[in-house]
Amino acid sequence: MIKVLHSADWHLDAPMSGHSPEQAQRLRKELSKIPEKLAELCAKEQCDLVLLSGDLFDGVPSGETVRLVQKHLGQMCVPVFISPGNHDHLGPSSPYSRTDWPENVHIFTQPSMQGVSLPELDCQVYGAGYTAMDCGPLLKGFHAGGPEKWHLGVLHGEVDAPGSEYCPITRDQLRACGLDYLALGHIHKGSSLRAGQTLCAWPGCPMGRGFDELGVKGVLIVTLDQEAAVTFRPLDTPRFYDEDTDAGDDPLEAVAGILPQLPTQDHYRITLTGYSAGVDTAQLQKAFPNVPNLTVRDETRPEPDLWSSVGEDSLEGVLFKLLQQGSQSESQVLSKKAQLAARICRQLLDGQEVKLP
Repeated sequence: MIKVLHSADWHLDAPMSGHSPEQAQRLRKELSKIPEKLAELCAKEQCDLVLLSGDLFDGVPSGETVRLVQKHLGQMCVPVFISPGNHDHLGPSSPYSRTDWPENVHIFTQPSMQGVSLPELDCQVYGAGYTAMDCGPLLKGFHAGGPEKWHLGVLHGEVDAPGSEYCPITRDQLRACGLDYLALGHIHKGSSLRAGQTLCAWPGCPMGRGFDELGVKGVLIVTLDQEAAVTFRPLDTPRFYDEDTDAGDDPLEAVAGILPQLPTQDHYRITLTGYSAGVDTAQLQKAFPNVPNLTVRDETRPEPDLWSSVGEDSLEGVLFKLLQQGSQSESQVLSKKAQLAARICRQLLDGQEVKLP
């Protein structure tokens, strides 16, 4: 059995636009820890090789960042293959043009598929690299050959996106390529698909950089036994969460119901909906010092008159008359349920999204 570590889209030295200068600095620092985390995971999982599917850097990185990556890739002590992507494409100022990369690191520098044989693993790895921000269909017309048992590929591209400028790949190309596993990058949300004998997968980015990259992020461990299979491994990196919740009678309680009790550097954006007399979002954010990266947004509306349509000659009027009668019941349980039902109905009629309690 062969075990492979597959990662992509680190975006080291990304500008982190949309964050405060302090947040951007902290996030860039956390990004810089990814190469070390992967070196530790590679050793822990006893991986036989590493596939890195592009966009490790975001533009031209600093010399310090390049040296950091070189250091930890060298520490992996197994073959490492890099396929440059659109954000770290090959060019005169590319860090991949340097000659001081560790001996165990192979960078695919040609815009056509090249193969490297690993006899000790009975495996051949194929890949290609971008030479500009856009890239044609690198897998088109390619078929893996050679006597090795396993054929792996590493590219930065998209499947089922015929108009894409980023190495578009078709299912027919996957079925014809002869690869057992194709390690892809570019898509920041992890996913996988199989076409013929070929399993291809995206690990997603190992750390989110904003509220368009939500939740747990990580890498893939690929096992090659009877066939290729992937397992997601989360990384301990800051995460982004975007939640909506009804403000209810106590917005503070509504926000507290979403946030963790323990201190965290994760980023939370909570949007309060429903009806409220007004929410002091700044005060709410200060109420949770254990979550310094908290943003609360107020999208509530002023409390309406629930019974304004009672007496109207309409289905709405009949409905709210029945609910009003229920709210006046001597049973507190029935009264509360009728008022809640009336509130939900009013929200729906006002075009609001409703999350049932």
